[in-house]
Order: sequence, then structure tokens, then C-alpha cells
Amino acid sequence: MKHPTLILSTFLLLLSISPPAHAAGGKWQLLQQNIGISAMHMQLLHNDRVVLFDRTDFGKSNLSLPDGKCVGNDCTAHSAEYDVTTNTFRPLTVLSDVWCSSGSVAPDGRLIQTGGFTNGERRVRIFEPCTGCDWKEIENGLAARRWYATDHILPDGRQIIIGGRRQFNYEFYPKSASTNKVFSLPFLVQTNDPDAENNLYPFVFLNVDGNLFIFANNRAILFDYVKNNVVKTYPQIPGGDPRSYPSTGSAVLLPLKNLKARSIEAEVLVCGGAPTGSYIKATKGTFTGALNTCARIKITDPNPQWVLETMPQARVMGDMTLLPDGTVLLINGASNGAAGWELGRNPVLNPVVYRPDNAAGSRFEQQNPTTIPRMYHSTAVLLRDGRVLVGGSNPHPNYEFTNVLFPTELRVEAFNPDYLDAKYGNLRPKIVTPKSQAKINYGKKLTIRFSVTGTLATNSVSVTMVAPSFTTHSFSMNHRSLVLASENVKSVGKSAYEVEVTTPASGNLAPSGYYLLYVVHQQIPSDGIWVQIM
Repeated sequence: MKHPTLILSTFLLLLSISPPAHAAGGKWQLLQQNIGISAMHMQLLHNDRVVLFDRTDFGKSNLSLPDGKCVGNDCTAHSAEYDVTTNTFRPLTVLSDVWCSSGSVAPDGRLIQTGGFTNGERRVRIFEPCTGCDWKEIENGLAARRWYATDHILPDGRQIIIGGRRQFNYEFYPKSASTNKVFSLPFLVQTNDPDAENNLYPFVFLNVDGNLFIFANNRAILFDYVKNNVVKTYPQIPGGDPRSYPSTGSAVLLPLKNLKARSIEAEVLVCGGAPTGSYIKATKGTFTGALNTCARIKITDPNPQWVLETMPQARVMGDMTLLPDGTVLLINGASNGAAGWELGRNPVLNPVVYRPDNAAGSRFEQQNPTTIPRMYHSTAVLLRDGRVLVGGSNPHPNYEFTNVLFPTELRVEAFNPDYLDAKYGNLRPKIVTPKSQAKINYGKKLTIRFSVTGTLATNSVSVTMVAPSFTTHSFSMNHRSLVLASENVKSVGKSAYEVEVTTPASGNLAPSGYYLLYVVHQQIPSDGIWVQIM
């Protein structure tokens, strides 16, 4: 697609800007030396436990099922529940193959998990966050086979399941008489590359107008899923290289702000990926350098255009996580190759923080490195206390621990962003009320009481709401951040303060369900509390 000369010149100028050097920040913490399975999929639930799983056609894991239980001839677990508070875990039982599946959390807090491989491809699995609970499965809960699909929760509480291998369509769950079928989505045919596909695990975000932004390969549409109609077609990313699986980049919807404005802006950031042809070359032993650019677009603009920025390092198979201070963490991945068995090389050990409000050219800050390569099948999710849980990495068809370039990884660690450093203790807010698990309503005033031991800068207080993600294959499904502007900050006692905010106006901004709510003071977030918006 041709672009005006001026726009092209701007793109080239931005590409030529080298990110400035910043002091590395952040710390790493090993949580578990061996959690027993590879954390290929992860979801934080509102009881501060993370459900994680790999696949069932993998061979035996290092975690036994309880009480001598077996599924067929396999008496080991391929799913686990990690308790963040106690740093412990327990085995869970999945009855079908969850390999390369998808999911989202229903408004009532249950994880609704869909698809997979072979006997799992039409399964719906439900996990309720309660003590001792385990997976429940619905054998033919889906109308089509879903493998490498993407799920998103909708404003009405249903979830939409989009695409998957050889599925150029979408469907809904739960089913009704009118939705117990598949709906064609020609965009997935148009973005399907011969031999490489490059349109799997599409990046899907709910726009502020209630339509879905769907990105696959190197371009995107705005889609009205009610009318099955394309509302807008976005331009191709400059350069035309693919960004979705298996040329796997990552993407986030940047934090939504000014939520009381008549017109709310929404921006999407897509980072990394692999150049055209990388997947085929990697299968033949040539590992092409990954893309070193991010592409950013204001999807609510009448004439939206992508703007490119240069990352400190090239990255494929990276994860992007929204942090409570309004920044974005880029973590995990490789600098060469593509997604797939044995197809990644040169792991990227340094995370990067992206500051979306900084000027172009000064948004990236490289962080301290991990010692653990996180390649294909790695994951990262935000925790309530502001840490990021990191797990997974299995670039092999089976569990492989010796005589391979990158062994199957069973360790789980946490990345502690710089805002958790003890030197910021006197700036860090502590939420007093409401208590965690509070229920809130749309478009209402909400008063939050908090304490700060140091001097409060009243003009530097904000409140953020972050929807926890279902993360797999470098995409955090349903991940969402909203900034609730502080309308009134006042002292109510020694080191005690109140801030008043207005909750999001509708499910188009914040689909009903559980969110992490944080008070942020001078870019230092509190521990979060769970709120359920209804």
C-alpha cells in the first residue's frame, strides 16, 4: 500500500532514531525451581491464584496427579494452580488436550477456556476460583475446531472466539439459539499466508465504540460482530512484515484515559515479530533476525496511520504486559527465528519498559536481565502486588531437559519493576478502603481512602483499573488498562487521604468482571485490590 511522501518520511525518520540509553532497572526473583509443568498458558484469577497449563500429548510431566489419579495411562498433571500469596502450587486435572488453546474470564470470575488439539479442539473447560476446585469440561461446547484461536470478553458478558488453524470464522460462548453456529470472517482468509499462515492468535481488542479491533498478519480491521460487518479497514504496517503467529510479535491496547470526554481515544501498540519468510527459513535452518520495531496506531482516528518506533533489541515471541503505572513491559522472546519447535535462537534476556506518554525516541528503558531464556511457549502475567509472574519456555515437541540447546523450563520467577524498589516506600500508597473484592457500578463516583507515609503530591495521584490477562503465545487476551482521573484529592488525617474518581461509563470501556484497582502516586503504584464492575 502506498503512503504519501510526507508520511513515509516521518516513518523513516522515526526508524532512524536510536533509543537513548537509560539506567537498567528492575529485579528478578526465583519463585519455584520446579513447578512440574511448563507454563505455556497462564491466567490470574481474583483469589490471587494463577491457573497454568501446557499440553496433554507431551509425555509425562514432573508433577503427579493427586491420590493416584490418572487420565488414560498418564498419572501426571498438565495443569497447576499457583498460589501467589503462599508461593505454593497444586496439580489440576485436564481431561483433554489444551495445547495452543485460548480463554477469558467470565463476569462472575470463572475462567472459560476453549479449544486445543485433537480431543480438545471443541472443548470448553471451566475453572471456578474456589478452594480445591478443578477443571470441568464440556465435550462439544464449541461449534468448530479451535486451535490457535483468540478469545475476548464482550460488553454483554459473552465471549467471542475468533479464528484458529483453518478456521476463517468466529463463534460465541455461551451458546443461544441464534449463536449456536459459526460466522464467516473473510479477513482471516485475506491475511492467510501460504505455508506460514501468519494470522493465528490474532490480536483482538474491544474498542471504545463497542466494535472489535482485529489484527492479523500485518493489518487490521474494525469489526462489528453484531452485524458481521467490517466498519473500517486500517492501513498495512509500513514494511509489510507479519506480526502474528508464527511470525510472533505481541500487542497491547494502550491505557484508556480521559474516560469522561465526549470522544475517548484508543491506541494499539504492536511490537516485534519476524520478517516475511522467517518461519519457512527457520524450518530449513536459517534463523533470520527478528523485527526491532513497534508500530503504534490511534484506532479511533478518522484517518489512522501507523507510526514506527525502534526498540533497543529485536524481539520475536516476546510478551507485552500492562503495568499499573501506565507503562508497558516487553519481556521474553528471541532475537532470531520464529515461533515453533526449535525455531528460535539468541534469547532476549533484558525486558524493556515502554513509556507511552514520553516523546517519541525516549519511550524505551532497558531493564536488568534474567538468567533464564524464555523462548517458545513462554508467558508473563501481572500480579496484584505489581510484580510480573514469568514462566514457561518449551521449544520442543516433548519435555526435553538434556542435550538440547534450550531445555524445557519448569522454573517460575517474578520480575519486580523498578517502582517496587524499597527507596520508593515513602511514596507508595496503601489502599485502606474499599476492601478487596468490592463491587462497583458503571458511571458512579467512587471514593478511595489510602495512606502515604511521605509527602503527598496531590497533583500526581491517579487510579488505574487493569483487567488480568489470559496469556499464551505472546498475546495477553482481554488485558486492559483504564486510568480513572483523580477528581478530588484531600487529606483526611495524618498520612491519610481520599481520592474521588468516576468509574467507567459502560461495558464498552470496561466489560463487566474483575479488575485490579491501584492508586498511583508519582508513578509509584499501591498494591492492587480486586473490584468487580457490574
